[in-house]
Amino acid sequence: MFTPGAENFLRQAREIQDEELRKFSSRITSLLQNRDLGNDTIDCLQRLFLIVSATKYGRKLDGKFVELLQKVLCLPKCPEQIQALCAAILREMSPSNYLILSCDEIQDAKLLSLVSSILLAQGNKKAEVLAVGQRVVKVLEGRLPEGHSSRHLLPLLSKIISLSPASLTEDQTNLVNKRMVDWLRYASVQQGVAQPSGGFFSNPRARQPGPITEVDGAVATDFFTVLSIGQYYTEDQWLNMQAFSMLRKWLLCYGSEGANSPNSDDKSEVDGSIMSMVSATSTSSRLLPPKERLREKAFEYCQRLIEQSNRRALKKPDGDLQKACLIEAVTIMDIICRQDSSYVYRTLSCLKILHGRISGDLAYARALLPIAQFFLNHSETAAVDSEAVYKHLFTRIPAQLFHSPMLAFEFIQFCRDNVQFFTENLSIFRRSFPNLFKLLAWNSPALISEFMDLLPALLGADTAIEIFHLLLDLPCLAAALDIQLRSASAPISERATWDPAAKPASCLEAFRHPLYRSTFQYLLRIETAPRDSPERLAPLRQLLGSMASCPRVVQCADTIPVLLRLYFRVVAEFADGPLINQLVLVLLERSEQLYEIPAFKADVHRVLSSQLVLLCKLHPSLVVELSKELLEFSGTVSNIRNKEDIFTYVVWAIGEYMSVSYDKRCTVEQINKFFEALEAMLFEITQLRPSASIPKYSPRVITVLMTTLTKLASRSQDLIPRMSLFLSKMRAFVQSPAMASVYSEEDNEEILTRAAELMNLLKMPSVAQFVLTPSAEVASPRFHRDTNVSLPLAMKTASRLLERGTGFVPG
Repeated sequence: MFTPGAENFLRQAREIQDEELRKFSSRITSLLQNRDLGNDTIDCLQRLFLIVSATKYGRKLDGKFVELLQKVLCLPKCPEQIQALCAAILREMSPSNYLILSCDEIQDAKLLSLVSSILLAQGNKKAEVLAVGQRVVKVLEGRLPEGHSSRHLLPLLSKIISLSPASLTEDQTNLVNKRMVDWLRYASVQQGVAQPSGGFFSNPRARQPGPITEVDGAVATDFFTVLSIGQYYTEDQWLNMQAFSMLRKWLLCYGSEGANSPNSDDKSEVDGSIMSMVSATSTSSRLLPPKERLREKAFEYCQRLIEQSNRRALKKPDGDLQKACLIEAVTIMDIICRQDSSYVYRTLSCLKILHGRISGDLAYARALLPIAQFFLNHSETAAVDSEAVYKHLFTRIPAQLFHSPMLAFEFIQFCRDNVQFFTENLSIFRRSFPNLFKLLAWNSPALISEFMDLLPALLGADTAIEIFHLLLDLPCLAAALDIQLRSASAPISERATWDPAAKPASCLEAFRHPLYRSTFQYLLRIETAPRDSPERLAPLRQLLGSMASCPRVVQCADTIPVLLRLYFRVVAEFADGPLINQLVLVLLERSEQLYEIPAFKADVHRVLSSQLVLLCKLHPSLVVELSKELLEFSGTVSNIRNKEDIFTYVVWAIGEYMSVSYDKRCTVEQINKFFEALEAMLFEITQLRPSASIPKYSPRVITVLMTTLTKLASRSQDLIPRMSLFLSKMRAFVQSPAMASVYSEEDNEEILTRAAELMNLLKMPSVAQFVLTPSAEVASPRFHRDTNVSLPLAMKTASRLLERGTGFVPG
């Protein structure tokens, strides 16, 4: 957020109208035409830049004024601040139809950098990118005048290879390869000289450069790197740091072609080993082609960085820089090994030592990811078993560093990038999914997109049920992780005051209480535990209820519905009948065992009810196979109050699939049992008596119950008179005083209409059988898509036939 003063400036800039902007531009035009390049002009250009950059839409400036800014930018003795402001305004106005700039004749590196940034801002136009690339390399090729620096051009070169790597020819890339070798390997090891402050008493000796030091304060005895420390830096040292910052991108763009040299694909592992030894002992690296020589020097540079990372930094910023450089160095070494396998053996021994050194230090956890990536890419070539590296990574890191946002993102990205390999070759990946869910629970808004790519790989017949439980308990897991962090940071004196014999008074005390310890350990488990019972978490959900309003827990709960939809979509691809039956039972059970966040429970119930329909369509026989459980669920009134959506779809599924059309094992006895249970349920919710607190059940529940009962009656002819009698009493129910006080006129009309339609259908049993239990040919996908032959239309048509006269009614 901006400060109030900054917010005020931005608001004023956004409110300036076009006419005011035109007048202000005219004032600046006058200053620039008079070559007044002092403080007033700087102030005006700063204000103009704020105006053109403060809005989302582009501001319009006069074409002549834009051309004037370009001319001032290229003035021979224009002050640097004026140049920078003109360039910034022109970039902000891009793309522009008034561009007259060209980089073809510019010799000054800083001006070339500013002009090129404007040209590249015009959009990804190949002509501009090519022209800028050619000019940058041309300037790098020659010797710059005294006082000019190449380091203004390296960020520009990095931008060019991002936009269009093909804009540089092979000769030009070889030239840059040679320059990068010099910048990386041959920078000065003496510190730079401070700029003289002037004055009569300035001491020449005070400006004598000292030696470069290491991060631990020792004098550097090897070549300069980005981890070398000095109070001031020379020009070639700045180029060294810039070259390293773009080295990875450069190797990815232009380094791989060298790996395709003749016979490079025919190298055996033994050949690679021999070549690596030769490369390590060779003193004639200058005879190598430029690309291979850059690769060699880049490898040496990375080795030096790994050695420097073992030193104890005196300052925290230097320690942070060590870790960042270590990650980059390992990544670059991996790229080099992918481009030339002769480096694999040298890198392997180096990274084995490095992994052993840093694997126990959580501060270096992020560096373990590129090390694991290296072993993943090259362990087969080197015939090395790297499972221990992966096991340490998947079991320890997420469990202890789930609260690090950067690590969480990089870890999930690492898993997503290698998901196919992990799924096919690494059992620990799927076994450790509870650990991966910790990263999601703590960082759910940021990681939801990446985790949705990962979830399908974690799902299988052996993990589907456990992952379903874990998804529903994810908010509970977020709360438990919060308590775990607070418990770890609690003072030792405070922990000592907790009495294990007393009942815990807070979640924090419960975390260390023997009564809840095993439950917390199960929720925070590292690997899958399919044999443990998730029902043991029920007391923990109640205990953690006080954290239901915690923002992190609420954010986590908001992501569950979308993950559940993905879960069921993936499970539907491989689930068989037994697994679907098991999943439906768990779904019904867990629908009343959710973390107490009202909005979360309502959202989950909506998703589960819609997915229940999908499961029934995949395996219609489940209604017969789970008849006992569904009978118990549909016969409980509290299920309507607490989970109406799920109850409604269960009742619908009973009416739809309790039929011999879907399962030959369906018996009349089963149909009669369901009929009696649902009839009792409908009777109970419709026989309202005047009371101070009359429960209201939605018209949808009533109409679905009536429809399902009618379907069941049409399949057991003896039930038709009983159902017809019940439907005939619905008018009295609707007109009762208790009903009138609870339901609106529209609700009453909806119930009466459905009752009349169903009663008319039952007057023609054969028609009822056709409409309510269509054959497979009639119940084709088109039957449900075509509104002209839908069930409501068939019911209404039958009702109209009956309303025209009794002559149409059989018997």
